[in-house]
Amino acid sequence: MSCEVCGVLRDLSLYFNNSNEPEGGAKRRNKHSGVSVLARSLFAPSGPKSKAVVFSDGFRGNKNATGHMQASLGTLHKTYMTHKQRHNIVPFKFDIPSPDDMVSTGLKSSRHLRKVEKDTSTDPSSSVKLDELGGNSSTVAANTQNETLILDNELQHLSLERKPKNSKTKIKKPVPVSQYKPEPWMLQGEDQDMPRQLNLAIVGHVDSGKSTLCGRLLHALGRISKKQMHKNEKEAKEKGKGSFAYAWAMDDSADERARGITMNVGVAYFDTKNYQVVMLDSPGHKDFVPNMISGVTQADAAVLVVDASLGSFESGMGVNGVGQTKEHSQLIRSFGVENLIVAVNKMDSVEYSAERFNYVKSQLGIFLRSCGYKESAITWVPLSAMENENLVTAASDTRLSSWFHGTCLLEAIDSSAPPPRDVSRPLRLPICDVISSHVLGQVAVCGKVVCGAIGSDSKVLVMPSGELATVKIIERDSSRLSLARAGDNIAIGLQGIDPIHVMSGGVLCHPDYPVSVASSLELKILVLDITVPILPGLQFELHVHHAKVSASLVRIVSLLDQKTGKASAKKPRMLTARQAAIIEVKLEREVCVEEFATLKALGRAFLRSQGSTVAVGVVQVQGERAEQAS
Repeated sequence: MSCEVCGVLRDLSLYFNNSNEPEGGAKRRNKHSGVSVLARSLFAPSGPKSKAVVFSDGFRGNKNATGHMQASLGTLHKTYMTHKQRHNIVPFKFDIPSPDDMVSTGLKSSRHLRKVEKDTSTDPSSSVKLDELGGNSSTVAANTQNETLILDNELQHLSLERKPKNSKTKIKKPVPVSQYKPEPWMLQGEDQDMPRQLNLAIVGHVDSGKSTLCGRLLHALGRISKKQMHKNEKEAKEKGKGSFAYAWAMDDSADERARGITMNVGVAYFDTKNYQVVMLDSPGHKDFVPNMISGVTQADAAVLVVDASLGSFESGMGVNGVGQTKEHSQLIRSFGVENLIVAVNKMDSVEYSAERFNYVKSQLGIFLRSCGYKESAITWVPLSAMENENLVTAASDTRLSSWFHGTCLLEAIDSSAPPPRDVSRPLRLPICDVISSHVLGQVAVCGKVVCGAIGSDSKVLVMPSGELATVKIIERDSSRLSLARAGDNIAIGLQGIDPIHVMSGGVLCHPDYPVSVASSLELKILVLDITVPILPGLQFELHVHHAKVSASLVRIVSLLDQKTGKASAKKPRMLTARQAAIIEVKLEREVCVEEFATLKALGRAFLRSQGSTVAVGVVQVQGERAEQAS
C-alpha cells in the first residue's frame, strides 16, 4: 500500500499494533499509521516556538520610549512600516564629477608614464560615517537629524576609517639627474691597479661547440679541478656521450645533459693579464634565444663560435632560412658590442684547411659588416676546442701552425678594448636573476652594474615595485666586496624587503633617482630579414635588458631613410624586411626603461614573434610623451 501524500510504499509492519493485542479485539492504529518517512518530515511540527525578536528602541527612531520592544516578527514589521517617513530623493545636479567620471579619469591617468612620487600623508583621524555615505538622498528609519545609524547600544560609534597603507617605504620625490654627484665612498680606490671585469658572451649556432670550448678553456686555466673533470668524463661515458665531458662543465643541469644542448646562460670566471673575465655561455638553440637575450645583454665583448665542418657552417648561416649564426650576430651588435672575436671551431674536422677557413671568413665577413661591425674590430681565430688547438697557447699541430700566425683565443680575449665605465651617474643595476643562496640570504639577486656604484649597507630602490631595501652582502666570483662599480657583474643579498617585490627584469637604483617606468613606448626599429610583413595589431614579445613582456603594435608612425635617418611623409600600412621605422607599442605591463639617448643599456629593445627576432631598435619616447605624440 502506498502513502496518500507522496506515493512512497508504506511500512505495513507499522500499520497495525503488534500481535500481542487480544484476539478478536479492535486493532488500534499506530500513531504513525504507516505513513512514509518523507510524508512525516513534510508535515512534522516545526519544533519549539522561537523567541520573539527584540530590537532596540533606537532602530525605530523613537527617542521618547525606553526599554526594548518585544513582539513577533510580523508585528514588528507592521509597527516599523507605520512609523516609516517619506524619503526625499534629491536628483543629481551634475555640478560635481560623477562616480563614472572619476573612474574614467583614473583609468586614463594610469596609462601614462608612472614616475615615483612622494607619498602624500593621510590623516589617520579622517573617517566616513555610515550616515555620510548616504549623502542627501535618504536617512535610515526616519532619523531626521542626520545621526549615525545605531543598530544597538554597542554599535553607536561604528565608522569606516580611511587608514594609510601599511608601507614602510618613504619614496622621495625624484631629483633631476643633472644634479647628481657621486658620493666620496663611491670613488675610493677607483684608480687602484685592480683587474677590470670583462663580461664576455659566448654565442653561436646550436652544436657549434660553445660549451665544449668554454669547458676546455676553464680546464686549461685551472678553473676546473681534476676530480671534477674525472667525474664529468665518467658520467658522460656512462650515458654514451663521452665527447660531452668538457661541455658538462657549463651544462650542469639534468635537462641540459639529457638533451645535449645548453638551455640557460652559464656563468664562469677566469683571469687574463688585463681582465677578470665573466664568461656567459649562451644557448644556441632557437627555442632558447629569449634566455640568450636576457643573459647576454650584459656583454662587453663577444666570441662568435662558428662550426667549420661541411654543411654545419651553411646551416648556421641559414641557407634554408635564418640560422642562429646570423641571428646571434645581429643581436650581439644590437646589444652595443663592437669588439667581436670569431672562433672558427672544429677545424680538425676539415683537416685544418686554410681554404675552408678563408671561405668561412669571406662569407661571414660580408654579413658582419652589413650588421655594422668594423673590419678592424673583428678578430678571426681558427681552432679546435676538442683537440685543444689554439685556445690558450699557439697551435701545435703543423697543419694549422704552417699557415696561421695570429693570436690564440686567450690572447684575443685579453686584447679586447676596455669597455667604458660610468660611475658619475646614479646607480642602475638591472636584475638578471633572483637567486637562492644561503650566504646571501633569503632575498638575493645578480646582475651587472650599468652605471653608478653600490656598497654594503647602502639603501637601494627596487623598481618597479618602489620598495626600499638595504644591501647586506656583495659578492663577485664568490669573493666578498664592500663596493662594486659600473661594469661589475655581482651577486647581492638584500634585506628589509619582501621577496615578492623583487623579480628578474626589475632594476636596483639610487633612492633619490629612480628609473623610469612605462607601459607604452615609441621605438625606432630596424626590421630584420622577415618573410611576413609587420602590420598594426601584431602581438609580439618585447625584450628590454632582462625584462620580457607581451606587447602589441599600436601604429606605424613613419618610415625612416636608412642613409639620412629622416622620417618620410608617407605613413606606411605595413613594414617589410630591412626597413627602418618609428612605431608605437603598448605593453601588457609596466617595465623599467630609459630613453636610448639617456642610458643606452636600458634603452635597447628586441621584438620577437613566432620564435624569431623580427626587429631590433631603441627606445625613442616613453610613457606619457609617447601617448601625447599620438
